[in-house]
Amino acid sequence: MVGEVVEVMKELVADGMTMIVVAHEMGFARSAADRLVMFDEGVIVEEGTPDRLVTVAEHARTRAFLHRSGSTG
Repeated sequence: MVGEVVEVMKELVADGMTMIVVAHEMGFARSAADRLVMFDEGVIVEEGTPDRLVTVAEHARTRAFLHRSGSTG
């Protein structure tokens, strides 16, 4: 199902739509997004491309979240 959702989102982007999507499932977020933004207590603590954020997160809160979700590396 995730693959189908990502494909629909990509079609919408190709048609010119901009989307802001909130997700806690990092596999989905990584495959669907061109930018990720990490919030902690309502404050942006880190942002970047999915690959950069997942592989070289700079903020401790981002690293902790990714570690708990099994999304690091």
